[in-house]
Amino acid sequence: MVNVALIAHDKKKLDLVMFVKEWKDVFKQCKIYATKTTGTILKEKIGLDIQTFESGPLGGDLQIGALAVSGKVDFVIFLRDPLTAQPHEPDVSAVLRICDVHNIPLATNLATAEAVVLEIEKKLINK
Repeated sequence: MVNVALIAHDKKKLDLVMFVKEWKDVFKQCKIYATKTTGTILKEKIGLDIQTFESGPLGGDLQIGALAVSGKVDFVIFLRDPLTAQPHEPDVSAVLRICDVHNIPLATNLATAEAVVLEIEKKLINK
């Protein structure tokens, strides 16, 4: 099983929904974790089974970071809004740092998200 964390800032949630919908056949084979608002939207719009945590500003980013530290996340797709200040920016930075420290592939935009999903697809084929 491939474990994937999905996070998106407010202005990027629609982009993530469209992306996941496009790659639904891959994502439905994965264990998916998400922050609360993002995960709820994905469940409603796409119908995937998603384990949700708190929303980002309430600590959800850190909860997903803790999963990554414990080896329970293989890939992270975190569509960030680089043009809008986030009140929980230290938490956002912590997730990015955790992915770097633990060598977890991290996508922060749609181009890198596609590269990550192609890698997930390869892992699923070779399981």
